[in-house]
Amino acid sequence: MFGDMMGMMGKLKETQKKVEETKKRLDTVLVDENSTDNLLKVTITANREIKSISIADELLNDKEQLEDYLILTLNKAITNATAVNEAELAAVAKEGMPNIPGLDMFK
Repeated sequence: MFGDMMGMMGKLKETQKKVEETKKRLDTVLVDENSTDNLLKVTITANREIKSISIADELLNDKEQLEDYLILTLNKAITNATAVNEAELAAVAKEGMPNIPGLDMFK
């Protein structure tokens, strides 16, 4: 029994290390999002850090329109980055979970 427990603890530590490595790697995974008319482009990491914003000159003439574009495009980018982030971390976590009958958290 203690051998199983020690094995599970080792596997959990290994999984924790893989999760941390995945989080670091997600800093390099870029998610691009454009407004529907391509006047605004946002690039963020899968860890939801904004890397760049590109704004067409015509948007600079209308502050309210630019604000709307930023809100919509940033929210879409954040949603997409969150999906990538959660999928990557869930895959690592599932891989490292001990096989406990009746406990399937990641169906």
